[in-house]
Amino acid sequence: MTLTVTPSGQACGATVTGVDLTAPLDDAAVAAIRAAWLEHHVLSFPDQAMSDDDLERFTLYFGPFGEDPFIAPIPGREHIIAVERAADETAPLFADVWHTDWSFQKTPPAGTCLLGITIPPTGGDTLFSDQHKVFEALPADLRDRLEGQMAIHSARRGYGKDGLYGEGDAPDRSMRILSSDDALATQLHPILRKHPETGQLGVFGCFGYIIGIEGLDEEAANALLIELYAWQDREDFQYRHRWTPNNLVMWDNRSVLHKSTGGYDGHARCLHRTTIGAR
Repeated sequence: MTLTVTPSGQACGATVTGVDLTAPLDDAAVAAIRAAWLEHHVLSFPDQAMSDDDLERFTLYFGPFGEDPFIAPIPGREHIIAVERAADETAPLFADVWHTDWSFQKTPPAGTCLLGITIPPTGGDTLFSDQHKVFEALPADLRDRLEGQMAIHSARRGYGKDGLYGEGDAPDRSMRILSSDDALATQLHPILRKHPETGQLGVFGCFGYIIGIEGLDEEAANALLIELYAWQDREDFQYRHRWTPNNLVMWDNRSVLHKSTGGYDGHARCLHRTTIGAR
């Protein structure tokens, strides 16, 4: 096996070829993929006709399964969810705001794997934002004001009963979302922190799950978060991923934000997702 890693030429991301993910991997291959993942933060493996068994086996090379508390798994599986949308669906687009998966958990997941099953002929790109590059570019005064601040993370805006995907969500949504009062819980994480494996400094989290800053009133917290968001949303820190069928993408939730995009009305879209828990 000859693993080839080709950088995207954008802020982050790389394409990996020369490996067959439908077969078990040896330790050397797993180590090489992990090294590339930590360096590039987002890896794309094209032309991988993986089964759900293959997807689960690959996920477990990089950590335990993470918990997906507010989205029901696909039938017959405990650790795979479907990110899907029917061709005629009119529900608001799912996950089209910047976020890092499940940052409201006490120990957020290390990564996410997403496998393209049904890919529309146009649209449906996923955007990623490199939060190490954002940190490096922050003005000194903004970085100083963020230093030591603890963000309050919660799933309430999305998955609370009154949230975006709560009891009032569109009845035609393909995905089975499990809104709950459990989403009202909060968890503190530092806004600026070191990556737990590489030690590289970066920004952690965004408005998607951050509802405030410990010790600041709502007005002051929102002003600071909006100022930070202006940097997190800049295109020069982004990688745009264009999907193809049988394309596996894995990303590091500790290093990047991501969000979905639309542009495929009238076409079905389905991807199978697993979560890589922290070790």
